[in-house]
This record gives sequence, C-alpha cells and structure tokens, in this order.
Amino acid sequence: MLSVESGQNLSEKLRTRTARIGIIGLGYVGLPLALEFARVGFSVYGIDGNRSKISRVNEGIDYINNQNALVREQVEAGRLVAGSDLDELSNRDVIIICVPTPLTRNREPDISYVTSVGRDVAARLRKGQLVVLESTTYPGTTDEVLLPMFTARDLQAGKDFYLAFSPERVDPGNKTFGTSNTPKIIGGVTPQCSELTRELYAQIISEVHVASSARVAEMVKLLENIFRCVNIALVNELALLSRRMDVDIWEVIRLASTKPYGYMPFYPGPGLGGHCIPIDPFYLTWKAREYDFQTRFIELAGEINMQMPERVIDMVIDALGTVYRPLRGSKVLVLGAAYKRDVADARESPSLKIIELLEKRGADVSYNDEFLPHIEVSGKSYTSTSLGELGTYDCVIIATDHSTYDFTRIVRESRLVIDTHNATGARGEKHVFIL
Repeated sequence: MLSVESGQNLSEKLRTRTARIGIIGLGYVGLPLALEFARVGFSVYGIDGNRSKISRVNEGIDYINNQNALVREQVEAGRLVAGSDLDELSNRDVIIICVPTPLTRNREPDISYVTSVGRDVAARLRKGQLVVLESTTYPGTTDEVLLPMFTARDLQAGKDFYLAFSPERVDPGNKTFGTSNTPKIIGGVTPQCSELTRELYAQIISEVHVASSARVAEMVKLLENIFRCVNIALVNELALLSRRMDVDIWEVIRLASTKPYGYMPFYPGPGLGGHCIPIDPFYLTWKAREYDFQTRFIELAGEINMQMPERVIDMVIDALGTVYRPLRGSKVLVLGAAYKRDVADARESPSLKIIELLEKRGADVSYNDEFLPHIEVSGKSYTSTSLGELGTYDCVIIATDHSTYDFTRIVRESRLVIDTHNATGARGEKHVFIL
C-alpha cells in the first residue's frame, strides 16, 4: 500500500492513464515502448539525439517494426511526439531510459550513455516522478550510478521520487512475442518504487513480475542472455568437432530434440550478433572482478563464439581447395549482412567479420541483403548487389538465412556453397558445405 502522498497521486495518474511519460532513446526498445503507451491513451514524449529519427516519428513513420499506420494514428491524436528538448522531462510524471550500453574496445562496459542521461534527468528531477532504467547493464548500476545522482538533490527514493530497473526483452523480427505480450520483470530500489513501476507496466503488458530489488532484475537480463551465449558456444564447438568426425550435427540436434524433458535445442552458426547476446555477458564478467571472481564459462563461451567467423573462412578455404582455387583472387558472395533472419540490423553481425576476414585474405568480396542495402566494414563502404548470375562467383556463403532467399536456386546455380545455417538442406551435394 502506498502511504506517501506523491506516490498515491502518481498511482492514480497511472491507473487513469493521465500520467505524462517521457522516453529517452527511440531505438529498438524505446520506440515500440512509446507506441504501446500512446496506444492505450498516455501522453508520450520521445527524446532522441538523432534528428532523422525525430522527423520520421513525427511524420508517422515506424522505422523499427513498420507499423506506420499505428504511429501516424498516435501522432495525429497528439499522444506521441518526438523531440530533443530535455527540459520537457520536468513536465513528465514518468521517465524511461532506453539508451545503448555497448562495450569499449577492451570489451568492458560502456555506460557513458546511461551516466550522461542520468545527469540530465537528475538536473530536472522533481518530486513525484518515477524513473525507470531499461538499458541492459551490470547488477548494481541502478543503485550505484543513478540513485546517488538523484539523492544528491536532497530527494529521498521511495518518498520524493521513485526509481526502478526493468530489463528490455525485445526480440527483433519475432512475429509472436512483442512488447505487450512478453512478460515484464521490474525491480525497484524500494517497495514503493516497485509497486509504482508494476502499475506503470501493467497498463500495457499482460504479465508483470516483481523482483525483490533492482539488482535482481538487472541479473535476470544477464542470465537470459548468458544462458543463450553459453549454449550456443557449446553447440558451435560440437559442430566443429562433428565436422571432423563426419557426423551431421544438425541430425544430432533434431534427434536430441525428440526428448520431451531435460533438453532444449540450440543451433550452430557463423557467430553471434545483435545488441544483447555478444555484449551483455561481458557486463557480468567485468562486474565479477570487483568480487574477485572469474566467470570462466562466460569467457570461454565468448571466445568460442567470437572465433566462429574464422572457422567459416576455414570452410571457404577447404571448399575452394576441392576445385584447386586459392582464396586470394576468388570472387566470393556473402548472402546476408544482418545478424539475424529478416531484420535490418547489422550490429555485431558475424557477416561483417566474415567480409573483413575475406578482404584481408585477398578475396574479391560482394554481399547481398535486401534488408541492408548499404553497410560499412573496416571503413570500406559496400552496396548490396543483386543475386544476378550466382555462377559467376567462385563461392557463395549463406551467412544469414533470410526467408526471402531461394535456397533451391542458390544450390542449383552456385559453384560452391558454404551453408552456415543448414538453410539449404543440401547435405550430400558435393559442392555444398554445411557447418
């Protein structure tokens, strides 16, 4: 039960959907979140430093999920506005932070965006506001980084303002689970903070679970992605071993999946990409050092997954060797630059590393990806080429298994195929090499 008057007032605003919401960061997390809150009647102001994003939102363009009609409807109704005015935060009852948390060149956490935005919020924080961090980070960030900034203004958490962490669970390209039907985890720095955050998200999400603290909620997100990272590394290693043993790892996985308990299938591939799995585990690895603890599974998994693009190059060299061609000077086509099927996102994509490695070894490299018409790799710009005559390439690498590719045609018309996703199902074809 909320006993503080400011909390009762905010609770009433949340239940009646009259609370004014500010969302900082209009990317894969922030824009869909803003759209959901606007859709149920909240007034939402989205803040981003990218002028192009601001313009597109205000023009009714959804550059994330292509729900242009829905965005246009909310903009025209005045429920969704994008801008860059940080002073507008003072007028908001709820502030949600959805900024990037990348790694540095030394693969250490870079929370500079969170820190910078935290200062901006602290400078404008007033009594009665709820602030929620959604950016993935190490356990302790909410308590150790944001909380001191806010309490430095002689405001008390759980009484004067409310602070919580709620991990984003976005799965780009997922047609089944989106913002509204993916269960939500929240953890406040006080029980009052948790209760108000629960009321906030309950307005747009059907299932909300309350963690005992912000630290627990922060660890939940890391566990989810570390679980995938470690298991993908395991199956990648088994895939490499199986190739040497002349065992079909894809058949092994299929048959193992018939067990109705105690097993969950993971699949090998050319490496990990995206904004979560290749990055998030290293946030916990870094934090663990503070406690004189070595996360050996995480570090080993990261090492195996990061080496997979190199293993793909080894496959290319082996394949070209069967027709007595060197990699240097060979024409190679990489199919797919995105890190995942049917998404326009190349962040941390193994395809980019594969292209870089091919270039270093002297190959003549082209790529095709209708979702990403232009990419940049190591300072060099590339433009997606048409599939045209596949037979003009010495080797074709299926790096991303987009559903738009005609894999039957690719197998039929290509001289050599490196299939990193078992997309072709052409095992047994002499010119097809499957990871």
